[in-house]
Amino acid sequence: MIRFRFTLSLVVLVLVCTLSRSLAQTSLTPSSPWGTWLIGTLVLPGGEKKWGGFAEVQGRANSVFNQFFYSELKGGVSYDLDKNFTLTVAGGRYATYDYKDLPDGPLNTEKRLWEQLIINQYLTRVKFEHRYRVEQRWFNFRDGTTPYRSRIRYRLNMFIPINNRTVTAKTTFLSVYDEVFLNPVGPTFERNRLYAGVGYQFDQQWIVQLGMVNQTNYNSATFDQGIFTPQLATGKYNVVVGLTYRLKRKNATEKLPTQPD
Repeated sequence: MIRFRFTLSLVVLVLVCTLSRSLAQTSLTPSSPWGTWLIGTLVLPGGEKKWGGFAEVQGRANSVFNQFFYSELKGGVSYDLDKNFTLTVAGGRYATYDYKDLPDGPLNTEKRLWEQLIINQYLTRVKFEHRYRVEQRWFNFRDGTTPYRSRIRYRLNMFIPINNRTVTAKTTFLSVYDEVFLNPVGPTFERNRLYAGVGYQFDQQWIVQLGMVNQTNYNSATFDQGIFTPQLATGKYNVVVGLTYRLKRKNATEKLPTQPD
């Protein structure tokens, strides 16, 4: 009981810090309306041979369940080195639209490939996921330009089951993560993504999550022709609704209810 109370206190502290930091980020820019992220994921857990994979579809809206402007289609193959270490190679197609003029097609499309390492820590009550990702990105803009960019991402995700010691069937859990996006060319610190939410695992297959994510993009400060332009940060809050279905797999090891995005 003492450990459980300590865990709950830790959760409250982390949530407060998360929300406070999120508010501090978006206060740098004019207020913007809330958006929406809808995420549907199909997961094949690693089994006896340790091979697995996933497929995901995602849609985003500029306001709450309205003004659709962005889609993702992606999938990948994973390999479990053991319960705590997983390697993944994946790719996807990303499209950004003008929500006011969808019939004209996307403003730009992106083809992305990435390599990833996940390290899990299973403590008595709190579970941590460390995710390291390297991305290669090919763009195709409406004006005909086709730039290439690369990016490095690191995400620290914490899971805390409320009514069970592990995230299993009929478990309510909390999830909090912070992810940084680094650009080798610049600006080095390109983006920060903060998430806090609650989830419920119905059984070994179905998981639903509802949360809030604040995504803040950063532009480097510049000094050009005697004019100094300070760092610009633009942030936005989004409601996140995620639904995950795991395929049944013989001798599949315990997996955290992580979001591949």
